[in-house]
Amino acid sequence: MPIHDQSYRHYAGQKEPLGKAWLVIVGDGVRTIVRKRAFILLLLLAWAPFVVRAVQVYLAANYPQMSMLAPTADTYREFLQQQGVFVFFITIWVGAGLIANDRRANALQIYLSKPLARSEYIAGKLGVLMVFLVLVTWVPALMLLLLQMLFAGSFVFIRKNVFLFPAITIFAFAQVLAASFAMLALSSLSKSSRFVAILYAGIVFFTQALYAIVWGVTRSTSMSWISFTANLEQIGRVVFRSKPAYDTPWGISVVAIIVLIGVSILVLERRVRGVEVVK
Repeated sequence: MPIHDQSYRHYAGQKEPLGKAWLVIVGDGVRTIVRKRAFILLLLLAWAPFVVRAVQVYLAANYPQMSMLAPTADTYREFLQQQGVFVFFITIWVGAGLIANDRRANALQIYLSKPLARSEYIAGKLGVLMVFLVLVTWVPALMLLLLQMLFAGSFVFIRKNVFLFPAITIFAFAQVLAASFAMLALSSLSKSSRFVAILYAGIVFFTQALYAIVWGVTRSTSMSWISFTANLEQIGRVVFRSKPAYDTPWGISVVAIIVLIGVSILVLERRVRGVEVVK
């Protein structure tokens, strides 16, 4: 039996530039999720409102008697708010186990023992969730705007509502970033994805219920900033130039979302480590 030389040899493969390792995590995570048929059904369901709105835009553009269905700036805001339900379920489905499963399998030590920075690991996991959330918020909203222009055969609506593109982008990414960072931080706190899912749902519903109680006692909407969903709705109404839904200044709602993301980053910085030190 021949014995082959196993001495040191230079690496002959292609060297990838530094800073791209997180893309590998994103690609692998996305492929893992899309293999699940039930999740694909959820995505299709999340696109059902887009189909309904597209039919509405088509009818309004081609049949004068259907002019009452003509879209306005609020149409796109309402669409993104409706997508909030799917943002909630996709965040739980995709995000609950992103870090929790790695902690359960003690995989963080393996990940961070490679030439992979902690920031790249977090960015990769964050990217997996954001891909799917953007796919059910920003992408369909922009497609609706494009369809409106195509069906109308003119740029009149776009010229009158030139602010829609930045408004859609700001509101959609406010939804995506808030949900993604919050879920990733919670996922880093536990080894059980089921517990993380319950915790995320509990926080969303608890803050909304707490605001409802405060409103019931005071009959004032000035405390809406304590509700996760109310803050997003207030931001959405401001960027779409609609009447605010609450008495809370929109700046406070923006600060509340920024604080949520900031706290989530601090949690991730403390929890995502290669070796846990037990005191």
